[in-house]
Amino acid sequence: MKTLRIFLSSIIAMMLIYTSSFAYAAEPLNEVKSIVKERYYPKVPNNALNSKTIEGLMKQLDPYSVYMTKDEYQSFVKSINMELVGIGVTILENKKGLKITSTIKGSPAAKGGLKPGDIITKVEGKSIAGKSIEAVTPLITGKENSTVNLTIYRSSTRKIFDKKLTRKVITLPNVEKKKLAGNIGFIRLNSFSEGSAKEIQDAIKSMPGMKGWIFDLRSNGGGYVGSAQEVIGLFPKVKYAFLYKEKGTKTFQINAIKQKVQWNAPVSLLTDQNTASAAEMTTAAAKDLKVAKIYGQTTFGKGVMQEPIQLSDGGFLKLTIAEFFGPKNYKINKKGVRPDIPTAIGKEVAKSHSDFLLKQLKSYTKLTTIENKASEKSIQLKASKKLSWTTIKKANVYLWQIGGVSRKISLKQASDKKLIITPSKELKSGTNYYLVLKPKSKNIKGAYSKVTIH
Repeated sequence: MKTLRIFLSSIIAMMLIYTSSFAYAAEPLNEVKSIVKERYYPKVPNNALNSKTIEGLMKQLDPYSVYMTKDEYQSFVKSINMELVGIGVTILENKKGLKITSTIKGSPAAKGGLKPGDIITKVEGKSIAGKSIEAVTPLITGKENSTVNLTIYRSSTRKIFDKKLTRKVITLPNVEKKKLAGNIGFIRLNSFSEGSAKEIQDAIKSMPGMKGWIFDLRSNGGGYVGSAQEVIGLFPKVKYAFLYKEKGTKTFQINAIKQKVQWNAPVSLLTDQNTASAAEMTTAAAKDLKVAKIYGQTTFGKGVMQEPIQLSDGGFLKLTIAEFFGPKNYKINKKGVRPDIPTAIGKEVAKSHSDFLLKQLKSYTKLTTIENKASEKSIQLKASKKLSWTTIKKANVYLWQIGGVSRKISLKQASDKKLIITPSKELKSGTNYYLVLKPKSKNIKGAYSKVTIH
């Protein structure tokens, strides 16, 4: 199996690529028909091979099979490897056009006011409804500093408007990392490109002493099979990455590729409805083998692989040639991977982080929730039946933001047995924290209180 030449790219892709105009070549039609007949998974639709054009044939196959010119193929590979030029969005095919799933901070799309949920319906005045991402991408992208005119449908307001954007070079790291409160490491992977596993290992090494890891695969649309095998190999003791089935063959096991540096603490893995393909392969492996706890929403449901096959005209046929399943036969295609802990959209980091923190605080005494207004500059903690003044005085005090970092604070002891806690920066409305009193002595029980800011 040629792992580095088989793609798990989904219909979610970066619309950031500079390529030539899209065109179907007539010359290799018989060549394409022969390959489709022999390799297409699971079976070729009736009468598809009677098509008079490559375009007509491709329309009868699944959404992931597509003909690409040489330039388009090279741009496709660059998008997986995060070598990007364009407007700065991730997209998903939609019956009205292309739905924007996220915008990159500082990109032309973000600066131009485009939002997740917006649907691109026209490019330069021409409808793109029903067209594939591979077909539309070259129409939207182009040379740096050139412009593109888009027609946008905003579902939240049901309004249609035009937007002119200037294409720019987009800088987007494939791996993002952050040390969250309570020594919980956060690592986000944006694409399963070559070298992804090494970048994750570098991130793990850069944050020693973590008590848990949050691995974010939300809106990750896939990439290379080999990269997925390596990322799955970050989990200790995992032998198999997935099950694999080609046309006319039995299902067989594919190994994970063990990595030198692996996850060294419990892992929570985040998904959403745009987690697809290689990201779903990784999620299914983690779920099937119980090596991570899955938070979020059911994933996209793309459990098939494509192989790029070069044609005599120099173009490429990206063809679905196999299906993959979780190591214990978890069905992914058209179903997706269900999370262990269903989580509201946008709350995945906070929920998984809170669970990690509460696990650390399991032996601590839980106090009454403290509610503060954002305008209040300090938090007051009083001694109570559950919390003695001795405990307060003999404890280190921390303010852990749920889904964020530890906040720097100053402490002041009040005469009426109150502790005044003042954050170095104003706490924003809508944020939540754990105020933690960690005793200096093992003989004294710690305590904590949830703090909500209104």
